[in-house]
Amino acid sequence: MNALPTGLELRPLHIPASIDSPDAADFREMSRVRNLVYREIAGHDDHAMPADELLAVYRPTAAQIRLVWIALWDGEVVGRVGLDLPQEDGARTGFWLIELLRSAWGRGIGRAAHDLIERTAREHGRTILQSWAEHPAVDGPQLDAPTGFGRIPLDRSARFYLASGYTLEQIVRQSRLELAGAEPRLRALLADAEAAAAGYRVIQWTLPTPPEFVDAFAYMKSRMITDAPSAGLDHDEEVWDAARVADWERSYTDADRHLLVTVAQHVDSGELAAFNELVVGKDRTAVTHQEDTLVVASHRGHRLGMLVKCAGLLAWRESVPESPRVMTYNAEENRPMLSINETIGFAPLAYEGAWQKVLA
Repeated sequence: MNALPTGLELRPLHIPASIDSPDAADFREMSRVRNLVYREIAGHDDHAMPADELLAVYRPTAAQIRLVWIALWDGEVVGRVGLDLPQEDGARTGFWLIELLRSAWGRGIGRAAHDLIERTAREHGRTILQSWAEHPAVDGPQLDAPTGFGRIPLDRSARFYLASGYTLEQIVRQSRLELAGAEPRLRALLADAEAAAAGYRVIQWTLPTPPEFVDAFAYMKSRMITDAPSAGLDHDEEVWDAARVADWERSYTDADRHLLVTVAQHVDSGELAAFNELVVGKDRTAVTHQEDTLVVASHRGHRLGMLVKCAGLLAWRESVPESPRVMTYNAEENRPMLSINETIGFAPLAYEGAWQKVLA
């Protein structure tokens, strides 16, 4: 085990019962620094989350172990380190992040944090490490994705990954839709999609998931990690059931986050064929995030992606009119979904690299 640089402490983060608890100071400070880091990287606050909303995401679940450390330099919190370990039988993967304020760069903190991540992953029997990072556009040398879709600059983060033994596997596009004035286009696109999706109907709900749809929704959630384009990323299959859906729901409802699920149901069979999620925090004037969207493989070819996205956005505009825009993420090679987003009016905002290392 390598010694830490003088002045550095990587302290395990305690997850308090409440954000107002006497033992919540470290969590509140981690949340504050997290938001500052994202502002430094992206130049905006659309990635920010209040500490109480973030706390709900960090509560323990059966599906994964979530390990977090705060990075302190001379007693001051300058960043956070995280490692998520899925708990499916035989899981091989670990998903990690290292996020530091720019003022803390160049002190060896990232290297020490990665040593901790890799050592901990090995202790848990993991052989594959994956990480995502936003790479803001700058002039200079670029790295092309091995998929042939997208590129990122050979920036400081990219050099860190490469020096640590990672390969760039995929580029992920962040896109943003301004909702003001979008309704006429959405209505026209929805009408076209409805005509192409004869035999399907739209159903929508806010949390909790209606009991009659829990099992079918759990199945669709389980397909996100296997059916969405993943390039060379090596994923373990996920197991979703009613208990996992309930845990997932609590991460939203405990934080007073508002989430709308829009699904397409095949009328004759009753099967759920596609779904889309929109979510906003307790501040309804903040950005909306479009989270998972999937069309089940056996139901593709009926414009169901356009159907659930447009139906969801129109319902969202009525229920949360204060939210001015929507942000979403897609693999750059996922042309079917990107084409839908571009037709709706989503514009590229930034790009992330998806990185992977196979441990010896």
